[in-house]
Amino acid sequence: METNTNRDQQDILLEVKNLKKYFPIRTGFVKKTDLKAVDDVSFFIRKGETLGIVGESGCGKTTLGRTILRLEEPTSGDIRYDGETIIGKDMKPYRNHMQIVFQDPYASLDPRKTVSDIIGEAMDIQKLYASKAERREKILNLMNLVGLNREFYNRFPHEFSGGQRQRIGIARALAVDPGFIVCDEPVSALDVSIQAQIINMLEELQETRQLTYLFIAHDLAIVKHISNRIGVMYLGHMVELTTSAELYKNPLHPYTQMLLSAIPIADPDRSESRERIRLEGEIPSPLNPPSGCPFRTRCPRGAQCCAEQMPELKEVEQGHYVACHVL
Repeated sequence: METNTNRDQQDILLEVKNLKKYFPIRTGFVKKTDLKAVDDVSFFIRKGETLGIVGESGCGKTTLGRTILRLEEPTSGDIRYDGETIIGKDMKPYRNHMQIVFQDPYASLDPRKTVSDIIGEAMDIQKLYASKAERREKILNLMNLVGLNREFYNRFPHEFSGGQRQRIGIARALAVDPGFIVCDEPVSALDVSIQAQIINMLEELQETRQLTYLFIAHDLAIVKHISNRIGVMYLGHMVELTTSAELYKNPLHPYTQMLLSAIPIADPDRSESRERIRLEGEIPSPLNPPSGCPFRTRCPRGAQCCAEQMPELKEVEQGHYVACHVL
């Protein structure tokens, strides 16, 4: 488990401890089984840093982000923002500090609302302006900040491209001047050229507005580019967590090694000579996970102890946390 022992508490903006989110799924006429989307995850994020979260589809990345913002209520665990727990509290005051940019720019914008209404909705709820003129000025400033023309003020989402829609979503998140933003795969639905524009804009905004990001993605190259540290998730668990440079230089968990070996290389000669790690078997069902380590059924170096006990996320090197019995 990652802890902040001997660290400056003032430097930590968000701290998650033993967070769990289970969804009860009906598996029979009266029987229900818990789907463990997030299972005992702990980490912290320092002010001004970007923590990337990677893993296969269905590993719990998006649920983790939504649960941190309490868009999904956690089953158990603790979430602390700037030293204060937000569990069991009214979230309205915290919405000024914690926001989200959703994955799909086509589904996350209300098609019946104009750009001004979409961006200004949070301002209306939080009462962040004194007059209609001030509201309009704030919205136009946000549109300019994310690269949208002021002529778009009264247009509807269907009139925009995917990249422009995501800019609207980012402006909406910035409307309340938050300190922390969950970026839930914000570029996965966009063309590669547009992805670069959005990533560069997020980095500029982070620098100018002192933002802290939880950046969820499945594209390892993008995560490496934007993140200070990276956490790797598998079947609801955090299996490795370290700095971006260290993860790519010295991956320790076999699942992380497999993910990195699958990254395409542009050079054909290097690509052909590189050893690709191939995993046997299918991803286990989160409704019926294996005993002990969730990765053991696909792990090339599994041992008997892996079936008996869940490995704890431990610091094996300075700042490098791994959940594995057989390192």
